[in-house]
Amino acid sequence: MKVRKLFQKTLFGVFSLFGLIVLSTSILCIYTVDKHLSEEYQSNSENIAKTIADSSVDILLNRDMSTLQSLIDQYRELQGIRYIYIVSEAGEPLAHTFVPGIPEEIQEEIRSSEVSAETLERTLPGIGDFVEVGSPILAGVAGTVRVGMDTDLVALKVQRAIGQQMYLICIILVIGVLASIWFVNLAAKPLGELLGFAVDLARQPDPARAKGRKVLERDDEAGQLARLFVHLAGSVETDQGRRPKASPGSAG
Repeated sequence: MKVRKLFQKTLFGVFSLFGLIVLSTSILCIYTVDKHLSEEYQSNSENIAKTIADSSVDILLNRDMSTLQSLIDQYRELQGIRYIYIVSEAGEPLAHTFVPGIPEEIQEEIRSSEVSAETLERTLPGIGDFVEVGSPILAGVAGTVRVGMDTDLVALKVQRAIGQQMYLICIILVIGVLASIWFVNLAAKPLGELLGFAVDLARQPDPARAKGRKVLERDDEAGQLARLFVHLAGSVETDQGRRPKASPGSAG
């Protein structure tokens, strides 16, 4: 579709406006989805850690480590939970879901008694990036439960959620651009008719015989300009008719 030069800047402004809307909407969408999903997974992990801590009190009192291991293994199957481990108040690992064993970074924290119930971000070489949450058992007297949430899985969920919304945004963008081109051409159509009428009127002073004379019937600005052209053309023709002709002997 060809757009007249008079409306090219307008169309460019419309495209820029659509682009700004899409960009700002995309940024807001990414931020909102990422924040809400991350908070949801972290909240679920904290609830799981608290549930394990509450359920393991009697198990720890009975020193039933096999039951404790079975307890954390069943939560390990939940989506987003990558690992779980329990540390006693003395800094002794009681149960974990790591295979084949607890990573060295976590073992160093356990040996230095730096394991707490605080939420932290952890990177384990060869395993991945995690958000680790904890919950104390009997206010920390009986130990601490730590749950690792896989941030890569959260990022994948965010990408999928954003991707679905971006499809809708792109469809709206394409429809909006095509609609803006159509509306601009619709607005430019009377201008083209007026231009054709003015050119033909300059060649043929009689408006009744000029091409595109239907523009005279319009009640908008294009019709007003067309009627003004006819008036001006009539005035010029009258002036030319009234102008006295020079006699052959008047020269010199």
